[in-house]
Amino acid sequence: MKSRTMIIRTLSIVLALGSVTLYVQQPHAADREKLLSDPGIYATFAAFKLDPEWWKLDKGVRDTAAAAVKEVVRKHNEQIAIDTYLLRGLSEYADVLIRVHATDMLYNQAFLVDLMGTTFGAHLMNTSTFNGMTKKANYVPNFPDETKAALKTPVDPGAKPYIIVIPIRKDAAWWLLNPEARTRLMKEHTDAAIPYLKTVKRKLYHSNGLDDFDFITYFETDHLADFNNLILALQQVKENQHNRRFGNPTLLGTVHSLDEILEVFTR
Repeated sequence: MKSRTMIIRTLSIVLALGSVTLYVQQPHAADREKLLSDPGIYATFAAFKLDPEWWKLDKGVRDTAAAAVKEVVRKHNEQIAIDTYLLRGLSEYADVLIRVHATDMLYNQAFLVDLMGTTFGAHLMNTSTFNGMTKKANYVPNFPDETKAALKTPVDPGAKPYIIVIPIRKDAAWWLLNPEARTRLMKEHTDAAIPYLKTVKRKLYHSNGLDDFDFITYFETDHLADFNNLILALQQVKENQHNRRFGNPTLLGTVHSLDEILEVFTR
């Protein structure tokens, strides 16, 4: 086998009605649910802008380039979960954002290297890349029971078309606080966020040592007004005083499948 991701072919001879049956075992896709929910998962956020030369290519060339991107995704399907977002029109920083999850950062890198090696990738200008990992909650276990119960508030059902990515860097004073002091501040932070749990879904990534930031905060919502109010509420708690950098860049986009995004860039 040239690659661990190649299709494993097995021949099974079945003596039924004198027939011979060929079974082909297809590669298994990565367990997306586990990659998006388990701790200890590595994530890479890669934002790109398309260069002006891309739009000068013949449409047939662009269509062929898009097909090659889909092949790259299929090649890495066993190791990673991929999410794609359209930023064009809403962000000056990038046209598209790709979020990749895997059990090892090497898988994220291998996929992105192959992507940027395609004709489409040759026209992508990388404007931001954030790396982080998921962990079990640090402070929640020490919160009062009523706060823990409130945190189990289910997110409203239905599509959440908007995503916002905000990287955060804390100041040195934050890390010098003892665990009890940080827990108190995060309890206040959490109380301010609880009213928005139903309409704003949040996921936290730890980036210490993996990036220039300490955290990557990822949000999904269908109510941008609620998200705006959430950020205003969080800016009024004491923990916010320890945010040395909040955003810059802040990435705002909409959820789209890879096929939908490629259609936008090839039409």
